[in-house]
Amino acid sequence: MSEKIRLEVCVDSPQSLAAAIEGGADRIELCAALETGGLTPSPGLMALAAKAPIPVYAMIRTRPGDFVFDDADVATLLADIDAVRAACLAGVVLGANRLDGSLDRDVLSRLAGHAKGLGMTLHRAFDLAGPDFASAVELAVELGFERILTSGGESTALKGLDALAACFDHAQGRVVIMPGSGVNLDTVAAIKARLPLREIHSSCSVASDAPNGKALELGFVAPRPKHTDAGIVRRMKVALA
Repeated sequence: MSEKIRLEVCVDSPQSLAAAIEGGADRIELCAALETGGLTPSPGLMALAAKAPIPVYAMIRTRPGDFVFDDADVATLLADIDAVRAACLAGVVLGANRLDGSLDRDVLSRLAGHAKGLGMTLHRAFDLAGPDFASAVELAVELGFERILTSGGESTALKGLDALAACFDHAQGRVVIMPGSGVNLDTVAAIKARLPLREIHSSCSVASDAPNGKALELGFVAPRPKHTDAGIVRRMKVALA
């Protein structure tokens, strides 16, 4: 019997958290502001997620934009890791780059050392490190990351299949390569057919109803906000079975 493919669902609200759990997600990536790629979730959302019956990993990202962090950023990231530990969540999602796109060994070493005892995912800062993904994989292994969330350096995992396949070959099971970005019911079969998946990452989301006109006018909400749908999570689990 083949090994079960685990589904990680990224969420940024109490409603999406509940939907992911109801639909049968195997793990949660907990964020704020997924429309910007995900930021550190609020203490309140972390406290709620701590009650989940499945592992929850919190994004550690202090601000939108790139992953080139100065001392003030790093101080905030370290404090965010402390907040995750205090909330008793299972792990953290980390990443940092140098100006040339390569992974920042010094910052990642500090973050990983501070997160000792928590599970660790290396996020899509990895995708900026191409085309030398082999060195980035080696650093992730060296620092003790459990998995790498990556689209193979492309805008979607489907477009990055060749690079993802090379990452799987290089990792040789020493770290999990977890494809993400653009993973949905229309693309998952092609990704599954090409790669020896152990885990995969998706929002399993649908567009919400059009928001209140005044809230949209004042810039409080995105034009077409999305939320995780329990039915899509269930269907994704079936597609991965």
